[in-house]
Amino acid sequence: YWIKHNREHEKEFRDWAQKAASLSTEIAQQLQEAAASMAAASNDLTKARQALTKSKEKD
Repeated sequence: YWIKHNREHEKEFRDWAQKAASLSTEIAQQLQEAAASMAAASNDLTKARQALTKSKEKD
């Protein structure tokens, strides 16, 4: 759930960054950075899920 939810937010942030670009490059950049942070969080969650799966397989 969290991974999907984060990816939805990441997409929204990128969409808003594109819209904001004509008004302020600073705001657009901040939104892009937020999207990148969300992508990194999703990546970390994916790794945690994979580690959990491997751990369960060993038991």
